[in-house]
Amino acid sequence: MLLEDLNVILKVAEFRSITAAAESLDMHTATASAAIKRVERVLGVELFIRTTRSLRLSVAGERYIPNCQQALQMLDVAKQNVKDDLDIIDGELRISIPSDLGRNLILPWLDEFMEEHPGISVKLHVSDSNIDFYRDPVDIALRYGSPNDANLYGFKICKVPRVICATPQYLKTHGTPKHPNDLTTHNGLLYKLHDIVHDVWEFSYKSESIKVKMKSNRLSNDADLVRRWCVSGKGIAVKSSLDMSHDLLSNQLVTLLTGFVPKPTELWIICPSRQTITPAVRLLREHLKIKCNYVFSELINKGILAQADVY
Repeated sequence: MLLEDLNVILKVAEFRSITAAAESLDMHTATASAAIKRVERVLGVELFIRTTRSLRLSVAGERYIPNCQQALQMLDVAKQNVKDDLDIIDGELRISIPSDLGRNLILPWLDEFMEEHPGISVKLHVSDSNIDFYRDPVDIALRYGSPNDANLYGFKICKVPRVICATPQYLKTHGTPKHPNDLTTHNGLLYKLHDIVHDVWEFSYKSESIKVKMKSNRLSNDADLVRRWCVSGKGIAVKSSLDMSHDLLSNQLVTLLTGFVPKPTELWIICPSRQTITPAVRLLREHLKIKCNYVFSELINKGILAQADVY
């Protein structure tokens, strides 16, 4: 029996499925089944009662699983305490990142982080959708917006202003809107998430809130594709200033409607439990804060953002 086998046992008990547990642990179902057999052979009892349609804990399994879980947690704490004493930062980070921010900013930032901490390895899951920590093989998620589940732990990285932008060529051809209501004559590049089309753009002007329903001939559930459409001059987009920072700083895009502020968002690191908040995760959080603040300072220095928008 291997120590890793016990992790398989706990996952199978959690999911009530060998296949789902194997997917969560990123292994073959046959490998997970072999781990269960090894543990049961050593214990001399069956931990699970299997039928063709279901799997449930046996009486022995119900008694064994809590003790097993507690023992592994104690070993993890002991291991981490040793690393903390020696200032060792290592281990695997299984991270979910959003498509646009992830590909264009987070990837190079992660490369820098791993160069500083060569004991770190990463597995990346790229998706704009919310992560199911009980199904997906992910330990932490980087997401726009605070967690909407009280069982999750979240750490705010920064406030993120949104920008409305287009290429100079698009504006030369179609005209420059002076007021949000002028956007109704333009082509909005729209984003869809969880079957919700974000076609109503909200702005604040002094104490006033202005909402505009956009028309569009382009819609995607991939935020990176919306950015690419914008850069190629297909219309106007409302996007995170982080996502669009490179294109704005290189003058490929320009911001519109000065004074009318799109509704901002926030960047968060989300964790399913306290056990996943390791020293490596804490260091990564600080690394991301530094990198985001650097991007914002560049945008402020160029007059693209106001300091009050960020801080």
